[in-house]
Amino acid sequence: MPDADRPQELPARLLTDPEMINACRVRDFGRVFRLVKTRAGIYPSMIARRCELTPSRVGEVIAGRRQLLHMDVVERIADGLRIPGHMLGLARRPWETPQALVVIEREAPHAPVPEQQAPTSLPGPDVDSILALTTRTNLSTATLAAFRCSIEDYWRRDDQHGGEALRPAVVGQLRYVVGLLKENRPPAIQNGLYGIAAELARLTGWTYFDARQYNQARAYFTEALQLAKAVDDRQFMANVLACMSLQATYQDKPADSLALVTAAQDQARSASDTTPRVLSMLSMREAFAHATLGSQTSTHRAITEAHRQFEQIQVSDPDPSWVAYFDEPKLIVDTGIAHGRLGESARAEPLIADALRREAHTNQRGRAFHAFWLARTQLDQGKLDQACHTATQALEPASAVASERVSGHLREFYEQLAPHRQEPVALAFEARLRELLPPVSGSLRP
Repeated sequence: MPDADRPQELPARLLTDPEMINACRVRDFGRVFRLVKTRAGIYPSMIARRCELTPSRVGEVIAGRRQLLHMDVVERIADGLRIPGHMLGLARRPWETPQALVVIEREAPHAPVPEQQAPTSLPGPDVDSILALTTRTNLSTATLAAFRCSIEDYWRRDDQHGGEALRPAVVGQLRYVVGLLKENRPPAIQNGLYGIAAELARLTGWTYFDARQYNQARAYFTEALQLAKAVDDRQFMANVLACMSLQATYQDKPADSLALVTAAQDQARSASDTTPRVLSMLSMREAFAHATLGSQTSTHRAITEAHRQFEQIQVSDPDPSWVAYFDEPKLIVDTGIAHGRLGESARAEPLIADALRREAHTNQRGRAFHAFWLARTQLDQGKLDQACHTATQALEPASAVASERVSGHLREFYEQLAPHRQEPVALAFEARLRELLPPVSGSLRP
């Protein structure tokens, strides 16, 4: 980074001040921001710019009306304000080591290790690419149906095991289908291929989002949007925009989230075949965006619209396959989560608990994710024993699925236990958390 662009360093006397050290240790960012303002002269508008937050969000944090818990936001604060990683329980940040002091390790002399050879029976990927260029694939509606079945299977396995192991296969199939689009085919087949490619790109984006690799997720979501636009599939464009809206809430960008879901609704309403189930799902995503912004009236209005649309669903509706997951339990649990985001924990708890009882046992990520939200609403109400018991139940399915998003939520719950850290139930949860979800990158402090 050029020196002119390098963020202003915090004074050493501030970084060594016991009050600042303690505020960072417990991640009390309201106090951190106040100290940065008074001791370093960095005002809230500059804090917002450097940490990629909105000025209103910084103001809410300083006023004590908002907490910042997501790990990617904590990392942006560390990097934007130049707070050493260890002070916030993070790994050492790349900028902490001056470039002049970086040691380039030299290879020590050693006996050569025999190179592990790939199985000789498999041709290299370059050969596959060459052969693909010379082969014209004859496609039929049956071939398209086979592609769609494989996508449904990918989603089912993603729910059960997470997307980490699936991603190479999904990306490979995506690139294969994109290659097929270069050949001239009948319009029905060509349009079907575009739809399949869009589905595979969205699924790839989802696996990156679930791994909290947001830049890669956005790139694939954008590709999915472009593929759907090529065939004017407005319902699917709305679906992709809804995914991007959800990601924006995780990145603590609520204004972006609302803009994206509003665009999704506009796309859906402009399509003649949009079904009530799709509109219900989009209204619930709108509720999430409003809740993240802290707007109670708008959140309640969006929840009401989601339920109104859901009541209009008919068995004969031509629902696209990608919205089939949005059934009654999903509507109920998302309603509870929206209330939970607003801080309306007493309203949220029974809704989430009811939906969790009806959750399919094969949906490991859903069970873990919804159990986390139930535990959070219980903790917000002061029900420490229940909250720790529920969060402990979430650990088993969370450990069975490769989802950094879910694991991160459970580590955030551990951070919220800070005032109760010495209570037996909190200690039991911590022990189980360390056993099933070992800390990564300093995210779980002793």
